[in-house]
Amino acid sequence: MAIVTAQRLITIERHIAEQEHLHPHATGEFSRLLRDLMLAFRLIAREVSRAGLNDILGLTGTTNVYGEAVRKLDAYAHEVIIRAMEYGGHVCAIASEESEGLIPLANGRPRGKYLLLFDPLDGSSNIDVNAPIGTIFSIYRRKHPDPSAEVTETELLRPGSEQVAAGYVCYGSSVTLVYSTGNGVDVFTYDPTLGEFFLTIEKLRIPRRGKQYSVNEGNAKRWAPEVRQYVDYLKTPSEDKRRPYALRYIGTAVADVHRALHYGGIFMYPADSANPSGKLRLLYEANPLAFLVEQAGGRASDGYRRILDILPESLRQCTPVFLGSPDDVAEAEAFLQRRHPWQQGVTEPHLQRSQ
Repeated sequence: MAIVTAQRLITIERHIAEQEHLHPHATGEFSRLLRDLMLAFRLIAREVSRAGLNDILGLTGTTNVYGEAVRKLDAYAHEVIIRAMEYGGHVCAIASEESEGLIPLANGRPRGKYLLLFDPLDGSSNIDVNAPIGTIFSIYRRKHPDPSAEVTETELLRPGSEQVAAGYVCYGSSVTLVYSTGNGVDVFTYDPTLGEFFLTIEKLRIPRRGKQYSVNEGNAKRWAPEVRQYVDYLKTPSEDKRRPYALRYIGTAVADVHRALHYGGIFMYPADSANPSGKLRLLYEANPLAFLVEQAGGRASDGYRRILDILPESLRQCTPVFLGSPDDVAEAEAFLQRRHPWQQGVTEPHLQRSQ
């Protein structure tokens, strides 16, 4: 699929302002929140581009709430986003994948009506080898009738369908911001010489079906039989030349989903015997990525239900993930739910003849 370049020259700030004009009752608070986030992304992009020259590679010697080793760039991105957000007065609560519970905001500062959840640096294992990494964010509007009331964790336990915006930044060969406020998906590319994000793809649409799949096949022995059958199916040549699919896996969810949004196909992180509830975090990774995929015309599922319909029970909840082109994800669901002919004892005709 060819990548269509936007026809108009527009910065992220102007784009945010134009989107605000679509809402007559907008106060500008949401727009200012997004601008604060953009500042954090610029600072993170600067450090990523200099990694190896500065003292930001390697481990901090600490672990996060999931027991994973924290890398220096992880910690830097986490702190930069908090510092960019807590003094603006646009959020009333912040939660990060790297922290336990809500992150305290500075005392005496005004509070806004938005809730921010984020994964400061997705793909930590790729940091030290210059492979793509990313930042994921999710924004909700507070529903509490008393805006002065203290925010509790339960207020963040909401289905992803209630997100008012979500996006990610992919730090790779270029720095790319992909985000949506519920009106399609727009893509911006960062120009470091000007310090600006410019619109490069307007209203990105994912193909209905792709030719690539993305999954960590090192976990295959721990998958359910239905998942193994589906991946085997993708690798089996078909008479219509639609298969086999090509395996493309980076190990950074942002980068793998970014490819799927452009070229179609499916990104998977299924449950396995070691992670029966899945590995990706529902609130910090799965929900914002699912929101973007659906806004681009795709499908996002845990194999049995829409990800954005899942009601979280904790901030640390994980989920299996199958997202990408709508036809590909629907086919994966059919395998998992044993609705595909292969689960009913029927072999594909060309394979049946060869037996």
